[in-house]
Amino acid sequence: MSMLQLPTRRDESWRYSDLSALQSVWPLPAPTPIVVSEGQSAHHCLLQDAADGTAAVHDYVITIADGARCDFHLLNIGGKLGRVTFTVTLGSHAHFGLNGAIIGGGDQTLEIITSVTHAHPDSTSGQTIRSILGSHATGSYLGAINVARDAQRTDAVQSIKAMLLDRTATANAKPELEIYADDVKCAHGATVGELDKAALFYMASRGMDPATAKTLLLRSFVAGVFDDMPDEAVKDRFEAAAIAKLEALV
Repeated sequence: MSMLQLPTRRDESWRYSDLSALQSVWPLPAPTPIVVSEGQSAHHCLLQDAADGTAAVHDYVITIADGARCDFHLLNIGGKLGRVTFTVTLGSHAHFGLNGAIIGGGDQTLEIITSVTHAHPDSTSGQTIRSILGSHATGSYLGAINVARDAQRTDAVQSIKAMLLDRTATANAKPELEIYADDVKCAHGATVGELDKAALFYMASRGMDPATAKTLLLRSFVAGVFDDMPDEAVKDRFEAAAIAKLEALV
């Protein structure tokens, strides 16, 4: 695909995207490289909070050397189109962790796209995504785990859970495993649901107004995503942004 050509929905990774919003930022700049050297550890985070009506696309190419690890925290809440992609390659005894949340309303399209390649033995990866969508928003997670033929003893997991606040909202989840090794431990799970009506009734019976009850339940749904952030100040900023977005939705 030429850099001057917009993608089409025939490209699986763009199937659910907002291609009209994408035009305003096309062609995209080169991806951001992240290289973690042998035996090193790195932590990165992104609070994607673009202005209303705009498009924001962030691409990362991450290379994790033998015995290294990279952890990434992501909150994707802004823009008419907010898209974040990760292309990750792991060495032996390396680890990649992604904890991300999507919170969208209105006619937003918010996406997390990952491709994680276990190229060598004894590497691990974990991806935890939580998505909350209201009004006519669309939230998508497309995640591929690729295990090479020689990447024995790979341990990889994906967990995707989405909460729909309105029947007009859409959640897309496509976890994918492509495994060529025979001694691996790989798992994925995806669920889409709505707020527990029994829990809402119980909280209302204790005098809590509906908006507060919904916000508390939604906060608990995404709370664990940012628990292990090493910088408390950054963690507080992420949590404050998430809470403000949730309050705007309910």
